Amino acid sequence: MRFDHPGVGASSSARPDASADELVRSLTREPWGQVSPSVYETARLVALSPWLMGHARRVKYLLGTQRPDGGWGGPGGYALVPTLSATDALLADLRRPPNGTDHPVLARAADRALRMLSRLLPGLDEANLPDMPAVDIIAASLTDSIDDRLRALRLSPPPGVRHWPHRAVAPLPAAFDRKRLKSVLCALETRTPLPEKLFHALEVAGHAASHAVGVPLTSTGTVGASPAATAAWLGESGHHDPDSPARRFLEAVARGNDDLVPCGVPITMFERSWVIGILLRAGLSPSIPPELTANLVSGIGAEGIAAASGLPADADTTAVSLYSLALLGVKRTPDVLLRYETETHFCTWPGEDGHSTSVNAHVLDAFGQYLKDTGRQASTHRDGSVQRFSGIVRKLSSWLCEQQHSDGGWRDRWHASPYYATACCALALSDFGVGDARTAVTRAIGWVLATQRPDGSWGLWEGTAEETAYALQILLLVRPRYDPAIERAVADGYDHLLRAAPNTERPALWHDKDLYLPKAVVEAGILAALHLGRRTA
Repeated sequence: MRFDHPGVGASSSARPDASADELVRSLTREPWGQVSPSVYETARLVALSPWLMGHARRVKYLLGTQRPDGGWGGPGGYALVPTLSATDALLADLRRPPNGTDHPVLARAADRALRMLSRLLPGLDEANLPDMPAVDIIAASLTDSIDDRLRALRLSPPPGVRHWPHRAVAPLPAAFDRKRLKSVLCALETRTPLPEKLFHALEVAGHAASHAVGVPLTSTGTVGASPAATAAWLGESGHHDPDSPARRFLEAVARGNDDLVPCGVPITMFERSWVIGILLRAGLSPSIPPELTANLVSGIGAEGIAAASGLPADADTTAVSLYSLALLGVKRTPDVLLRYETETHFCTWPGEDGHSTSVNAHVLDAFGQYLKDTGRQASTHRDGSVQRFSGIVRKLSSWLCEQQHSDGGWRDRWHASPYYATACCALALSDFGVGDARTAVTRAIGWVLATQRPDGSWGLWEGTAEETAYALQILLLVRPRYDPAIERAVADGYDHLLRAAPNTERPALWHDKDLYLPKAVVEAGILAALHLGRRTA
């Protein structure tokens, strides 16, 4: 929803602790979370729900955010999903009566997008395709839909469009396998329940998603914490049922985002646990309302805790919630995380394809903090959990060290930037790691020093406040001793962050169906770095 608290760096004299209080208060004012608009998700509403309030505004947003090269989204493979979605949405609108935008304008934008896709798709493979959730089934579904719309438009060209382009979207590269999409469609056709994690991308099923059996609405009216999935589940019935909880959910999200929609909403538990943990770890002491603490405590069930209603429980949100609660003085055993343990590491959820370094770093935080706290209470050692959990700490320390890249950084599937992954891993290993952890942390510090930009910032594609904050947290929280090189890097980075923080326009770097910005989480990281830097300035 809307993010309206004052910028963390409103002036160089702004106190991070006062801003932290305001940031925490925003968590209760905006209980669904504070997330940037999504081209992908907004375009899905254009295609699926043209009757929903704000349709013309959403179309203009797509036209206004189209890049000169015809695409949308981030660089390289990050453009695939948003560009496919926006292209499909424009083609869908070309088959409707004009609604604020003339058909020739839509046709020219669609043609530019198709040209861009014809250049982008042939060059994509597993090496340069970002590890985004459901990217294979989304790409397969959208390319099929685009081809269907193009065939229909050739048979019946839009009014006012004289030269409709006779082009089709380029074939998907071999890296894409349509088997998963086919299995989803088959499951819906045979009324077989889908895995809960697929609810978040239910829109890939098209018309088959409408009121799909076994896909429930949550109490907020959402399916899979996704406007697109909710719109697909609602189908055409939303046009005729203004009292539907799903329609009310879509209207509420659109109203809170100037008619646009984010990729994931709500993100309640994810936002609250990350913000609290980041602030407390840096030594800030914001006033935490009792209801926020109670919300995290009550949310942890037998399977852990989900990022929000409509999503399955996951190891990441569970681990960060347990760690944050421990810092708040609430002692909860982390044994619920054992259901996510594999032979070598911890999965985000059972059946996960691939693995996540940041998830395992957060699990190490949860077990490490529990052991640190219970180490002061000898009576708790009698149940044998300390020995078991100590073994998990050794296992996670070893696995994280193995995942470190040769340059000293880490990469992760939930964030585009290596600075996020490296901060997660370096902080966890510094605080709780054993074995080769100290060597790995030292190498991470070397990587951070080697990759600082001349203006004092850090960043993957350009210097950003978010990534600079992660780098500063590494240097300020894990440095082993006085080092002039670290001192210079910190001073330059802190000065840059003071200048950059007042501009609250942040790039989207987090992975969902497309790149997104969890605003409060990122602001918490910047506040943490400002606080740490201020103490050493």
